[in-house]
This record gives sequence, C-alpha cells and structure tokens, in this order.
Amino acid sequence: MTTASKTASATAQPPAAADALRAALAVRARPGRPNPFTAIWVTAWRTLRKMKHYGVAVLFDVTLMPVIFLLTFTYLFGGAFAGSTKEYLQYFLPGVLVQAVVMPTVYTGTSLSMDITKGIYDRFRTLPFWQPAVIVGSLLGDLVRYVLALVTTLGVGLALGFRPDGGTGGVIAALLLLLLFAVSVSWIFAALGVVAKTPETVSGTSMLVMFPLVFTSNIFVEPDTMPGWMEHVVDVNPVSDAATAVRGLVHGTATAGQVGWVLLACGVITAVFAPLTMHLYRAKSRG
Repeated sequence: MTTASKTASATAQPPAAADALRAALAVRARPGRPNPFTAIWVTAWRTLRKMKHYGVAVLFDVTLMPVIFLLTFTYLFGGAFAGSTKEYLQYFLPGVLVQAVVMPTVYTGTSLSMDITKGIYDRFRTLPFWQPAVIVGSLLGDLVRYVLALVTTLGVGLALGFRPDGGTGGVIAALLLLLLFAVSVSWIFAALGVVAKTPETVSGTSMLVMFPLVFTSNIFVEPDTMPGWMEHVVDVNPVSDAATAVRGLVHGTATAGQVGWVLLACGVITAVFAPLTMHLYRAKSRG
C-alpha cells in the first residue's frame, strides 16, 4: 500500500481520539455569568492566598508591630505616664487595638496598586464578572488580617495583666466596632491605590498621613496633659473617637454618644470614599 493510499484510509476512517476531540469542541451552553457575591468571595479568597505567600512579612506587620508598641510604651513609659505600668496597661491596650487595625489598612491600597502595575487588573477587566468585586473582595479578605492583629494583641495584653471590666460582651462589641472602623478607613487607601502609579507611592503617602493621625490621638496619653491647641486637634481626630469608644466598651463605661461618634465617622468615610473609589475604578476601566 502506497503512502497516498494510507493517508486516504486514515482520512476516511478517523481514529477514536479525533472523535473525542470533536465532541469536546462541540458547541455547548456557555456557563452563566457569576453573580456579584460569588465574584466577591473569589476575590476575597485570592486576597487570603496572597497573604499566605507573603508569610513572615505579613506576620511581622500585622502581629509583631502592635505587640512591640504595647511592650515598649507600657514598660518604658507607662510609669511616667500613669504612675505604674499596670495602670497604664489598662488605658493603653484599647488604644493599641485601634492602632493594630488602622495601620494595616494601608495594605489595601498597596495591594490594589500592585495588581494594577503588574497587569493583573487588565486581565480582570476582560472577564465577565462584577468588576467592583475586585475592591470589595479585597476589603473583605483584609478582615482576616485585622482579626489576626486584634486577637494577637489582646492575647498578649491579657497575659501582661490587662483585665477588661466590661467582660466578654464588652470585648466582643469593641472588636466588632474596630473591624467596622478599619473597613471604612480601608476605602480611603483603596481610592489612593487605584490612582497611584506605584505601590511605593501608596505606602509612602499613606504613612505620611497615618502616623500623624495615630500619634495626634488619645491612644498613648490623655489629651488633658497636652497644650490647649493640641488637645483640640486630638478631640476632632476620628482615631481618638475610636480609642475612646473601645476603652469604654472593654471597661464597661461606654456611652451611646461615644459609640455613635465612631459609627458616624464610619458612615461618613464610607459614604465619601466608597463611591469615589468605585468611580475611579470604572474610569480606569474605560480608559
């Protein structure tokens, strides 16, 4: 049998593998478009996977930094600030919990900026899912980071002798309020992450804002020990409102007004920066 006849025979009688390939390539019903909740969940899970790959860096920033602040200020300055380290710990730990969730909110913007600069953002916007899920899922994924920071810091504080007079209920209420506050602040840095050209721009600019906010608050000392003009600055700082409300909740002295101011700040920040972030994100998509 010649080569031509062999070829003709193979063409006339296709093998089983060719039939299987044709069946696999046959036109079938396209999968449905994922709903927004599914898209949010997938992007949140992606955020958690990214945290896992960063490993030691995430562990240091999220857990060790608040603990270092707690140990340093309590045992180096606690006696000077409050007369004893034990008394200062009761005042300072709730403030450190605020710091523990506020500082990591910067990473929300850094992560978004990193996706954009690496081109992952361009891949996302070609896919048929609810595009804002990239931002919302990132914020929800970061909740694990905040919970880890809060649990670690609180655990160390309890081991050092911190005792919440408000009981378990007060502590849980304080932690939930802090998570809400952290998510609202995250919207600020999410907006910055969308417009920033590099992740370094986000981290550098954010720290220029974050450090003054944290240190010009009542996290470390009572405002009445400060000059009058500085006391007014501290009083209008939303970080101070969060620290005051958390202290009240964990020690059982919180008032509706203290908690209300924090909820109002969360609402205002979210109402301003969530739509702004989404607008900037859509504008970048059209661009």
